Amino acid sequence: MTGAQPAERTRADVVIVGGGSAGALLAARLSANPARSVLLVEAGEEPSDPDIWRPAAWPALQGRAYDWDYLTEPQAGTHGRVHHWARGKLIGGSSCLHAMGYMRGHPQDYQAWVEATGDLRWSWEALLPVFEAIEDRPQGAGRGPMPVYMPDEEVSPLTRAFIETGVSLGLTRLPDHNDGRMVGVTPNSLNIRDGRRVTVAEAWLTPDIRARENLSILTGTRVQRLVIDGSRVHRIEGVGPQGRIGISADQVILSAGALESPALLMRSGIGPQDVLAAASVDCLIDMPGIGRNLQDHLLGAGNLYATRKPLPASRLQHSESMAYMRAGDFTATGRPEIVVGCGVAPIVSECFQAPEPGTAYSFLFGVTNPTSRGSLRIGGPNLDDRLIIDPAYLQTEHDRAMFRNALEAARTIGHADGLAEWRDRELLPGPLGSKAEIDEFIAKAAITHHHPSGTLRMGKDDAAVVDPDLRLKSLDNLHVVDASVIPNLTAGPIHAAVLAIAESFARTVTSGE
Repeated sequence: MTGAQPAERTRADVVIVGGGSAGALLAARLSANPARSVLLVEAGEEPSDPDIWRPAAWPALQGRAYDWDYLTEPQAGTHGRVHHWARGKLIGGSSCLHAMGYMRGHPQDYQAWVEATGDLRWSWEALLPVFEAIEDRPQGAGRGPMPVYMPDEEVSPLTRAFIETGVSLGLTRLPDHNDGRMVGVTPNSLNIRDGRRVTVAEAWLTPDIRARENLSILTGTRVQRLVIDGSRVHRIEGVGPQGRIGISADQVILSAGALESPALLMRSGIGPQDVLAAASVDCLIDMPGIGRNLQDHLLGAGNLYATRKPLPASRLQHSESMAYMRAGDFTATGRPEIVVGCGVAPIVSECFQAPEPGTAYSFLFGVTNPTSRGSLRIGGPNLDDRLIIDPAYLQTEHDRAMFRNALEAARTIGHADGLAEWRDRELLPGPLGSKAEIDEFIAKAAITHHHPSGTLRMGKDDAAVVDPDLRLKSLDNLHVVDASVIPNLTAGPIHAAVLAIAESFARTVTSGE
């Protein structure tokens, strides 16, 4: 019943709000039980732009019709700039427009989740079989739906020199970023098969699964609010192609992401009382933690080098390798603190002028586990009222100090003998003297790594929004399964972690049947 209109189905056993990475996976997994009716509701449409499947088209997909293209508040920590946050508005969500990097993270990232929740199911060891069930790896464990491809011949010669230089400086040459060590250097594992991007929708919502009679997918439909009756969600109200709709369900799962999931709760009268009052929304359930704990990774896009010879365009997606390391020591091991990425293109923030492609390359640099915490709130009660997004970038001394270390590491690699074949001269940042000058350059160079999370964090403490089972603490039949529940960022891109959250939740549901 894919594409069923609201008049045809206004009730389901399970309604999933949001057809992105988590929602698409859940729709497939939960509808495997033919006795359970599942309705997936997505604000966007099915993906159709052919560029989506061309890895080299990233990041040119950003800003198109299927990108929510959120805007942050001006950030004092990044030279007063407003940042564009790309988020997918289509079936498959941001897996249709992200950089395709797949990195599980570091075991200590998940130990922080265990400490936050008191639940060992969120440990690295417990999640290993979950990751393996997700991943399709030609070599090693894992025969799941999502390809995790390690490029070889496609890697740029610049990237090979970057990796060899990192090794010469003391970094470990890793087989990939996913065996738990992470500190070291290797090409990025990518969600690519046969030269094409593979989205979560393609991987999980296959034609056979879409043909299930108990699964309906409703596109072009935005959920306005949840109607609460006591301790349960009684009804979902939204707007679709045919006008206003109402949907009822025994169980509601929010998978709309770290921005839209908390926004929907706030529009429904669930959230911080002061925030709701300012947005002209009656507060039904006061939950101060909703919208707090907003986190994101930043990358410095500005350590730029002119080439000695023409640089061939990337055959992948421009950002081909990440070197994770401890701050100030290329030989140290443990949990990563900083990262340097090899950009086979002149990638810079809007504060700088990019040279012509083929004439320059960038080394991106960033902090793996930032401690700055921001917030999200709604600007009003309506769907068209803007979200007020304040990530509070670079507001802690930890983050500023680590960014200085990351820039130093990038420049150490960039000026090493191993890159002499490619390096003509450093274009940016040029001479930097004082700490203030370094911080000013970083503030201008920093761009989002597109990993918003944490706004409905899971935890055992009273301030946490969802419990370790991902149930919203104030309601019996509402769960949240997306990046918003992450209590602390993983060290790398969070897509693998989001998929693991969804798969783990699906296993919990199905194991009880």
